[in-house]
Amino acid sequence: MTLRNVASRYTAKGSSDGRAGPTEVKPPPPVTPAYLERAALHYLERYSASVAMLRQTLKRRVDKRCRLRGEEASAFAEAIEATVARAVSAGLVDDARFTAGRLAALRRRGASARALSAKLAAKGVSREEVATAMENEREAADEGVDLEEAAAFAYAKRRRIGPWRRPEAREAYRERDLAAMARAGFGYGLGRRVIEADSEI
Repeated sequence: MTLRNVASRYTAKGSSDGRAGPTEVKPPPPVTPAYLERAALHYLERYSASVAMLRQTLKRRVDKRCRLRGEEASAFAEAIEATVARAVSAGLVDDARFTAGRLAALRRRGASARALSAKLAAKGVSREEVATAMENEREAADEGVDLEEAAAFAYAKRRRIGPWRRPEAREAYRERDLAAMARAGFGYGLGRRVIEADSEI
């Protein structure tokens, strides 16, 4: 029995003893191309997204509406793809632009190359797109700047570890800080260089 059939049992006419009963629960409107377009625009106005993120958001909305209507969500797969394609064609969503922006933001927070790859992959960005964005990042960097090292120091500063700990506490936390750098995706040599760096950085 679908939710629609269950809901149809309840009316606003009241129960047999004269007391008011619950009103009938109406299902939401059907999924249409116009609905999908509105949903896509609403999402993209609020968030920066990859193509995969937009597709997944639309799929979740369709799944929810179809459950309430007792319909099969798979019937709208082509409509979702068409909506995503229109968004891409209109320039509303662009994986290259999304990747470059997210990469820059994560680098400022001290993300390692390994962490960057994992976080972007989780957003549905391809390995090729990530590699291209990283190559563009290297080309745009000032000569002599080690981006991974800069990110490692930014991470340590944000976490207040290594050179940013109180001098008297640094040695006691050294191994813990090295482990934190490793978990963040930085190699042992770089992590050690950061954690053992001069305290006046």
